[in-house]
Amino acid sequence: MSADKAEKAAKPDPEKLPRDIMEQAKSALRCISSGDRVFVGSGLAVPQLLIEALAERASELQDVEITHLMTFGPAPYAEPGMEKSFRTNALFTGANVRQAVNEGRGDYTPVFLGEIPRLIRSGALKVDTVLLQVTPPGTHGHCSLGIDCACTLEAARNAKNVIGLVNEQMPWVYGENFLHKSAFRALVRYDHPLPELPRKAPSETEKIIGMFCADLVPDGGCLQLGIGAIPDAVLAALTNKHDLGMHTEMFSDGAVELVQKGVINCSKKNLHKDKMIASFVLGSKILYDFVRSNPLVEFRPVDHTNDPFVIARNDKMISINSALQVDLTGQVCSDSIGHSIFSGFGGQVDFVRGASRSNGGKPIIALESTAKKGDISRIVPILSPGAGVVTSRADVHYVVTEYGVAFLHGKTLRERAQALIRIAHPKFREELQYAAKMRMLV
Repeated sequence: MSADKAEKAAKPDPEKLPRDIMEQAKSALRCISSGDRVFVGSGLAVPQLLIEALAERASELQDVEITHLMTFGPAPYAEPGMEKSFRTNALFTGANVRQAVNEGRGDYTPVFLGEIPRLIRSGALKVDTVLLQVTPPGTHGHCSLGIDCACTLEAARNAKNVIGLVNEQMPWVYGENFLHKSAFRALVRYDHPLPELPRKAPSETEKIIGMFCADLVPDGGCLQLGIGAIPDAVLAALTNKHDLGMHTEMFSDGAVELVQKGVINCSKKNLHKDKMIASFVLGSKILYDFVRSNPLVEFRPVDHTNDPFVIARNDKMISINSALQVDLTGQVCSDSIGHSIFSGFGGQVDFVRGASRSNGGKPIIALESTAKKGDISRIVPILSPGAGVVTSRADVHYVVTEYGVAFLHGKTLRERAQALIRIAHPKFREELQYAAKMRMLV
């Protein structure tokens, strides 16, 4: 995954813009005042033109909070020197705001992804203006939110002002994924290709992890996978499975390939039978063309896709998510590296809890055994100082590295430590064993 390439692709080229487009955008954004909270669309559906236009108003504004999930593309509101005008509030910290958050120029809100719409609806996260990207209105006047409705739809339903960037190239996607044109204060039209997220070929280590995870997936299983090389490696290892389903917060190009091979058909699902359910996608034009007007695919906001009680209604629910560190008792850190914020909670806990309550479900945490080219172990005696626990040790069931599978649920601290040491990199096992003895774990 290359965020840099995605950021470059997402940014409008001002030299190619018709002169009136940016002026239209600036005019539409006049409703934003100092002290407002502005929610922006997520992922690769970021309305970049509107963001650039808002940044050009920096000298006119003070204390505007820009709230968002992970976004790809430049974030001019988070650049040094913008502090008096804008402050980012990352509900999931991406590469484009990570420096601002860790330098204290921006904020990070740790929150379960599935709970964000309720925060908005209750007024605890009051939204003044929403900036989002949509399709042109259809026959009956509705715009599709296209490739992202995760929290954007709920924000739009509750905001005073909704500003839409209308893009002919945004795919029309079915589900609970529409706003009527009357809901918008302004619509600015700018047709342009959506940015794409390049795929990174899995390494040999990631392929091995993918195979271990795939071995845990039964025929008829229902999948949730995160983003990155390991989920892609898992998908690539599932080609011999049958009748898989998908209920997830997001999916990428690898899922399309399994549909085309007949592996994913959603025929065995208990809930939303014959439908791939998601709230957004991240990938390439191949993926955008796949979801476009495809009756197999339905997008729904994350308070549905990520509700553990909804997730659990599908039998054999398999969730596969990654981590930065796992300690010898099974605590999982996946949003920070020590004191430095790296990402966010996302939907990891939502799906771990949903899958654990599913009939035949399996929540899986998958990670390479080492980081920094093998210099440090990701299986650690204790989490780094400042590191946050995202998934508690009581929630963890399976942990997978390239050295095997550790099953922790219902196990004692001693049994957990022994199982995790077995799947740590061999060169760190002796010191992990020693650390476990010092903590009286073994």
